[in-house]
Amino acid sequence: MPNELTATDMSRAPYRTIWNLAWPQVLMMFSHFFIGMVDVWVAGHINREVQASLGIITQSLFLLLVVAMAVANGSVAAISQSMGAGLHKRVKRYVGLCLIMAAILGGAFLLLGLPFKSLLLSALQVPDEMRPVTEYFLMVYLFLIPPYYMLIITNAIFRARKQVMFPLYSMMLVTILNTILDLGLGLGWFGMPNIGYKGLAWATFGSVTAGALLNLSVLAWQGLLKPDSFAPWRWMKRAIPYLAKVAWPSGLLQIVWHSGYMVLYAITASLPWNAIDALAGMAIGLRIEALLFLPAFAFNMTASILIGNYLGAQQPDEAKRFGFRILAIGMVSITLFSLVVWQFLEPWISLLTRDPAVAAQALSYLKWNMLAIPFTLTSMILAGALNGAGATMYNMFIMGGATWLFRLPLAYGLGHIFMQDAEGIWIAMFCSQIVQSSILLYVFTFKNWQRFAMIKTRNGANAASSGTKETA
Repeated sequence: MPNELTATDMSRAPYRTIWNLAWPQVLMMFSHFFIGMVDVWVAGHINREVQASLGIITQSLFLLLVVAMAVANGSVAAISQSMGAGLHKRVKRYVGLCLIMAAILGGAFLLLGLPFKSLLLSALQVPDEMRPVTEYFLMVYLFLIPPYYMLIITNAIFRARKQVMFPLYSMMLVTILNTILDLGLGLGWFGMPNIGYKGLAWATFGSVTAGALLNLSVLAWQGLLKPDSFAPWRWMKRAIPYLAKVAWPSGLLQIVWHSGYMVLYAITASLPWNAIDALAGMAIGLRIEALLFLPAFAFNMTASILIGNYLGAQQPDEAKRFGFRILAIGMVSITLFSLVVWQFLEPWISLLTRDPAVAAQALSYLKWNMLAIPFTLTSMILAGALNGAGATMYNMFIMGGATWLFRLPLAYGLGHIFMQDAEGIWIAMFCSQIVQSSILLYVFTFKNWQRFAMIKTRNGANAASSGTKETA
């Protein structure tokens, strides 16, 4: 199998191992950042209503993708642990199972989402002047769900198999196509028809679909779309429980987390003062902030891969040591990078908006959320480590509780009652990151999260807690 290294090989050069897995994923995350920046830049050159609508619907899309993200987390845990245990037939069968789930779930969510799009717009309290634009974005993004599910889950399959270059290639393709189509269809560049905000929506659809097709082509080239990758139903019935055990808390967390962001948008949108300026500023702030926390996702995913491999190899202490090593590397490198980014905030904001009120809100948002970077990094990296162990239950309770029991009540209290300004909402976000990261650090340091792994020791022999033997 390509890129195959034993746990012993990786332990001989731990920091090289981390770097070799992390750097392609860092570049992949920068691709995500560039996509978001181009989207916001083009939207800002159309008008502020389009920019604010894009921010709301982008966050809504994340909510619609929660099941794909949950299955992706389950696939990384199952496949990486199986690889660590040397169970290659099981790896291949889990790949086939995850592809089947991507196809079924993506189609199901498209069919379920279409009848409820008006209800979602009402729940978001979208201002009347923004509603036509927001509704169009939502309609196109619903059709985007099936290819997006396939892109997310195939990227997770490659990562779990330590083939981190292939997700980078697919995201480079998505980035290039999205940029060309954004500028061409959104602003009429390159001789393309200028269809404004509609062009932004279809640029996203076309680029993501191309990335998903590229991934499927690579899997076919590697021989993973052959019949023997798709196990009989009797094997799937024994394999699905572990995927579900990891995926459902992860999926519920995504729902809780992203619905929390939707409520945060609603709290911001319902401010009696400068609500549209605050929403547009938040959309810009999120894109610039992504320059810092999207690379942290690279360390999050690296932690998932390595912790899964070491637990599969039945080395729980080494898994824990790698978690702390990844946290240290991520904390130092991204915190230093954030200090550099801080020096260029105002000129970058001015590139994304020509409205002084929107720029002021974006700067206020970034001030508080960049102060939270060390705490945000701790949360993201340790959550990735727990994902690789299959201990998604911890993430669900800690991060979900910090959002709904702390962040949102504080955001409403500061934003609407005490400070009566959007800055109160940004302060609440900062405080919640401190609470959440502190609890995650305590759990990772002192709790027995390794017990959630699929591969366990039974009478000195390898076995899987789900009962799916290599010969099954």
